[in-house]
Amino acid sequence: MTAQLPFHAPEPLHTPPELRELRDSGVIHKVRTRVGDDAWLVTGYEEVRALLDDRRLGRSHPDPERAPRFGESALLGTPVGNHETEQADHAHMRRILQPLFSPRRMRALRPRIARLTADLLDDMEKSGSPADLNAALALPLPILVICELLGVPYADRDRFRAWSVAVGDVADAARSTDGLMQLYAYGRELVDHKRHSPGDDIISDLCATDGLGDAEIASLSMMLLFAGHETTVVQIGYGALCMLGTPGEWPALVADPSRVDAAVEEIMRAPIAGTGGMPRWAATDLEIAGVTVHAGELVLLDTFTANHDPAVFPDPERFDPERFDARRCGADRAPAQHLGFGYGARYCVGAPLARIELTEVFGQLAARFPHLRLAVPTSEIRFTRDQLTTAIVELPVAW
Repeated sequence: MTAQLPFHAPEPLHTPPELRELRDSGVIHKVRTRVGDDAWLVTGYEEVRALLDDRRLGRSHPDPERAPRFGESALLGTPVGNHETEQADHAHMRRILQPLFSPRRMRALRPRIARLTADLLDDMEKSGSPADLNAALALPLPILVICELLGVPYADRDRFRAWSVAVGDVADAARSTDGLMQLYAYGRELVDHKRHSPGDDIISDLCATDGLGDAEIASLSMMLLFAGHETTVVQIGYGALCMLGTPGEWPALVADPSRVDAAVEEIMRAPIAGTGGMPRWAATDLEIAGVTVHAGELVLLDTFTANHDPAVFPDPERFDPERFDARRCGADRAPAQHLGFGYGARYCVGAPLARIELTEVFGQLAARFPHLRLAVPTSEIRFTRDQLTTAIVELPVAW
């Protein structure tokens, strides 16, 4: 019987039982997407890593109207882009964006990110225990950071946040499409404003780049606005839940702040979604682990499950930052590289920024709230449904 996405996850922080069975039985599996179309789910670490950088897979399709669909989201549900020029278009986009998100530029932002984090923690402390860590920190910090970086008014956060949530709807195509159109229209407004009143921000930099039209700038900017806050919101929430819900981890970080970098890497590896991963369409026939995939078929690169491959990450269900601590891995071997930021040509340009935000969040939280704890059992934590990113709705904490 063909497995049906999404997989039921009785324990949100652990691999769904059906997905674990698939993973343990091989590295590529025939599945049906949530809309009933056939797809290949790739779960092996080595295979997913190689295919993320394989030009034979892409986000486009020669006949998008007839292509198998991943879901109803206008962002990832169906093929996008020009099939003939996809590789060149992607390389062009990365050439534009990588200098804007260089590690050096991101490091220069660190003092500001640290200050924003401290201010939010001040407010949380003043409001008193218990608090919703999601509302107090996980949601506002990434939005504040991406707004300052792009030059987007923070006062507009409720508007673009609502559109972002709509875009990520994998069950309602009309809602997702409307959210994407609203977000794009907002991007055009921002570009028009920056053309007349430029500032020290990325949208202004894009406006000053030769050869970029308003439509392309608006599209790039809104992609950055969506991706630049949505995933970090999710990772802060999951990270806090993992750190506080795993016995001994929070006291260990409090006692040894140098553990924070390894903790951030484990936070990027450990969460499991079970929603299917990254959709790609085969541009040509290819073989994956002995299975022939034909041109036009849908291939789902499940980075979440690949990050739980026991051949690469022993005891993968265990949240263990020490697996990324080079001091503890030994001089003869480096820690394995997780796929939380992708790989190769598909490696996330915003990875340096996300790492800085997560490091500031958990470093400052441990210093300011050494006795932080979950205020409810993990079984009572609620998660969003029918979204591209399965986020925590509310995270009650006490100290």
